[in-house]
Amino acid sequence: MLPIISNTNMFKKLACLAFCALLFSFSTAPAGGEGFQVFLNNKVVLQQFGNEMKTVKTLNLDQAAPGDQLAIVYHHCGKTGKDRVLTIKDEKNTTLKKWNFKDEGTRMTCEVKDLLGLQSGNSHVLRLYYASSELPEGRELVDINTGTKGVAKK
Repeated sequence: MLPIISNTNMFKKLACLAFCALLFSFSTAPAGGEGFQVFLNNKVVLQQFGNEMKTVKTLNLDQAAPGDQLAIVYHHCGKTGKDRVLTIKDEKNTTLKKWNFKDEGTRMTCEVKDLLGLQSGNSHVLRLYYASSELPEGRELVDINTGTKGVAKK
């Protein structure tokens, strides 16, 4: 005689499977992983962790107001870096501006008008780099485009 699975047991198993799939579908920063988040006026507009950091994405600020605030949070295996520096470079890799941040707090902030004031000529692309005592060679986080539509793209 073949065992018969009741409709109730089948429903319970399918509901449990659907619930597990739902839980695993949420994307969060891995605990202890390396990565960063970019905020525009306290709203996450870009985040990358682990292998995603191998590609540099573009953040478009053409719709941002000069008084808007850009903030970056960089995670070093769940810890905040020491002696943190954000650097803006142009397309020719020339350093245009550096911000040094104290070892307290996690957010590194600047105003959009500070970035817009760094544009030169017809160039609308600025490159944002991060460095710290944990990452002394630095890393390019994002290209900032001030001349196209949208907020973030690949």
